[in-house]
Amino acid sequence: MLENQSIVFTLFLIFTGAACFATLALFARQALIVGYIVLGVLVGPWGAGWVADTRLIANLAEIGIIFLLFLLGLNLAPQKLWLLLKQTLLVTLLTSIIFGLVGSAIALGFGFTLAESALVGVAAMFSSTIVGIKLLPTTILHHRHTGEVIISVLLLQDLIAIIVLLALQGLETGALCWLDFGRLALALPLLIGVAFLAERYLLMPLFRRFDRVQEYMFLLTLAWCLGIAQLAHSVGLSYEIGAFIGGIVVATSPIALFIAESLKPLRDFFLVMFFFAMGASLDLDVAALVLPPAIVLGVVMLGVKPVVYRYALGRVAESARLAWETGWRLGQMSEFSLLSTFLAVQSVLIGQEVAIVIQLATLITFIGSSTIVVLRFPTPVGVSENLRRD
Repeated sequence: MLENQSIVFTLFLIFTGAACFATLALFARQALIVGYIVLGVLVGPWGAGWVADTRLIANLAEIGIIFLLFLLGLNLAPQKLWLLLKQTLLVTLLTSIIFGLVGSAIALGFGFTLAESALVGVAAMFSSTIVGIKLLPTTILHHRHTGEVIISVLLLQDLIAIIVLLALQGLETGALCWLDFGRLALALPLLIGVAFLAERYLLMPLFRRFDRVQEYMFLLTLAWCLGIAQLAHSVGLSYEIGAFIGGIVVATSPIALFIAESLKPLRDFFLVMFFFAMGASLDLDVAALVLPPAIVLGVVMLGVKPVVYRYALGRVAESARLAWETGWRLGQMSEFSLLSTFLAVQSVLIGQEVAIVIQLATLITFIGSSTIVVLRFPTPVGVSENLRRD
């Protein structure tokens, strides 16, 4: 293990290694993010130990998710998004319940306690915002209903996830605070209202006044994205929801395209660190002991989620082709699974073994789902020219 390594050396390892593994992934016709995760496993604390402390990297990586959601908001008009959220509400609730029951049943089958099985079920409920959206071509979001449906489902899942996180935090402190839930119900419309007012009376006038100074435009874009994200966090919502709202309110402005092109390199820089940190956090010693339940949970989720989404979306008049593609793109567990597991361990609701089962199953679904999507559907990292769409 390397002691007292500098941040420059850490970044050198991450991005040089990422470039090498991305090259191998492309030759092997795999998603690039698979290479980043494998790199994290190999050089992280539980592998070679060359990157011993991944906390800073993980914190920085969250900025990539914020930028990602902001850019996606830029591609959705508010009126269309509201209609989609209403159409997919029932689908999201029903599918989340089904996935939770399946995950809990698997855990009970392997002899875990009822409380542990319930937490496994919670971890299995949601799909990954980062994987689902990272593999979604942003340039066709305006033109393809598939992308809009995926985003609306993921957004509703994020809102459900916030409620679950509040419940877990309440269990950690010994009491559920219903006041927090009421505060969240007020916080979301308040945030949307503030964002629209700030965009109309502050952001757009500044953009129009100084639109020839590109450096200023870039800085103002960063300030807007991170500022709305921080405001959301301050009122009890997630950074990601705030960033998405920040993107939506400027989606119809003439500078939306400039903003999107400016932030894409920053988004990709931080997302490499996100997937690296995910792989580096896997404890290989414990993982070897709980491999069977983790593999079963991961494989079952990979098989069940596309089928359930297919029939649930078919019930709300979506085409079979769209329903299948949506199901495959959302056929993984979520990064929220890792966060809920962390809180559950802190609250002593589950042991380390159960936490590693969830962590390993999540990574299995990430790799499996990414591979299937890259091989079958259009993505920014498609394995052929016909499937490569940015």
